[in-house]
Amino acid sequence: MVEVVLIDFSDVHYDYIQKWLHSAVNVISTCNLTASPYVFITYSQDNTDIVNNDIQRYLHQLSNQVEMPKATLEVLAQASFAAILYTIKQKIDKQNLSNIQVIVSTGRKATFEVYVQQLFTATYKFTFETLVIGSEGEIKLQLPGTCVEELVLMSQQRDDIWKDIWMFMAQLKGVMGEIVILKSLLIPDLFLHGFTTRTGGISYLPGLSSLNLFSSWKRRDPKAVVTENIRRLSMSAGFNPQMYYLAKVSHGNTVWSLGKPEPESYDAIVTNRIGVTIAAPGADCIPLLFADPVQHVCGVAHAGWKGTLAGVAMATVSTMTAEFGCRAKDILVAMGPCVGPCCFTLHQDVAQEFMKIEPSCVKMADSPRPSVDLRRTTRVLLERGGILSGNISDASTGSRYGEVTVCTVCHPDTFFSHIRDGSNFGTQIGFISVQD
Repeated sequence: MVEVVLIDFSDVHYDYIQKWLHSAVNVISTCNLTASPYVFITYSQDNTDIVNNDIQRYLHQLSNQVEMPKATLEVLAQASFAAILYTIKQKIDKQNLSNIQVIVSTGRKATFEVYVQQLFTATYKFTFETLVIGSEGEIKLQLPGTCVEELVLMSQQRDDIWKDIWMFMAQLKGVMGEIVILKSLLIPDLFLHGFTTRTGGISYLPGLSSLNLFSSWKRRDPKAVVTENIRRLSMSAGFNPQMYYLAKVSHGNTVWSLGKPEPESYDAIVTNRIGVTIAAPGADCIPLLFADPVQHVCGVAHAGWKGTLAGVAMATVSTMTAEFGCRAKDILVAMGPCVGPCCFTLHQDVAQEFMKIEPSCVKMADSPRPSVDLRRTTRVLLERGGILSGNISDASTGSRYGEVTVCTVCHPDTFFSHIRDGSNFGTQIGFISVQD
């Protein structure tokens, strides 16, 4: 079912604006779209102030002549097409709408698709109808079965699109205040590192606002927004976003040693390359940072309950020792924000696996869903693997008192949480790099 209709007339010359507005209304009627909840007419060229004034006047005239859409009809005319599409996205996100029909010329379709790839995710379902625009602005729908060659974008055209997107994103105001980065006192200045919180980014949806750092096809935060959030984080933290790698999580124990062939998915990364920033995501799962100040090697790992049971923490340590000659006793490990035992339960059969590691990792063990302490379990496994107790930090708040990292679920103003926010949740990260 079509929920949103978007008709783009950016290919039409300004001199024919009255004709194309009349055609737009006819197209809406022809496609039987007058009952759609939202109809947007878009026009992206220069002189948009003049265009906007003319459009409003012409639409008023048309309303007395032809059938108009019964719901919201809005005309968006701006020089930046990224601004137009982002405005539409914000409006339909408020209504949780996803099914969008686009009516666009053959000359603009390829351009439109590049914008969609960056500004939307696969959560949104796009269908296309094609317009044929004549030399004097006459407009009609392409007949079914008609073969029309679509435009293939040149590299310069793609560059212009990306420039439009990035310039628009860069001028958006941050949400929820400034970027705040938490650091562990355990890790020395040789390593640039930190754990992010949720403030200071441009993501606007409730569960994702504001510094969401991961784009998933299942969620509504697109690549362009996350890329801009990473850029802003990099400026605040002082790392190069062009030399940034985020673990491609599979909830297992695969470790990628940077420089070797990249696996399809992996939950940990290790490197000794100076200035390369590696990161692990977390939204209740633990982002782990590893640092060896002797060999100048660092690592990250994503440790949810599955990864914890799979041994991802010690798999990271083992790779550091095997690939770079690190010794377990030299490696420092800092745990980032994650769900605490106060808010994390598992089914009895899974909780029993944690009991086997260490009974103290599970509370209310006889209940149908016992409470599980991921931080405690990770510490036990690391210590058994040769990491010194004093070289493991549960604190990521910069406190000198070493208190345990606060629970992500319990602090909605500071952290994202899958458990708390449901399927459309944001992601924070732990990041680290070796400095000069």
